[in-house]
Formats: sequence, structure tokens, C-alpha cells
Amino acid sequence: MLAAEEERLLAETLAGTSDLYPDVRVERRTVQGPTRPALIEASRTARLTVVGSRGRGGFTGLLLGSVSQAVLHHAYSPVAVVRERPPGPAGANRPE
Repeated sequence: MLAAEEERLLAETLAGTSDLYPDVRVERRTVQGPTRPALIEASRTARLTVVGSRGRGGFTGLLLGSVSQAVLHHAYSPVAVVRERPPGPAGANRPE
């Protein structure tokens, strides 16, 4: 049951992205296990590993979380850390 929910959430999160970026190939994969080692291992075959970072604003917003930090330092591929888009007009004007 958990795997089905993970697949649904992944599909929902990525919905429409292939229409916006048809030249970008995204491999959709869910993995069971501890997050950091799973992402680092997945980076072995990736051309780019993308991880999120919520950001907290102010000084703490400059810091990365433990998962982002681990992947950034130990991945086998280049890493992009993407922050969540803030709500409201400022976030709406940021490029996709």
C-alpha cells in the first residue's frame, strides 16, 4: 500500500513537467531505505541528481538539510539543490 501511495505522490509531483520540458528525460523511481544512502547510490547512474531543500529564511535558510548536505558531498554525479518556491506574488514571478 505504501508503494502505491509513493508512486501516486511522485506522479502528482511531476505531472505536466514532461510537457514543459520535453527534452529532459526524468527517470521516476521510488526506493525503500534510508534516504541519504539511497540517493547517493542512485547518483551512480544519474547524469544529474536533484534534491530539494525547504529553506527556512534568514540565516537558517542559508543552511542545507542533512540529506541535501550528504548528497552534495558524496554523490557520484553533479547535484542540483532546489529550494521550494515561496508562495505569493514573489514566488509566482520566479522562472520555472
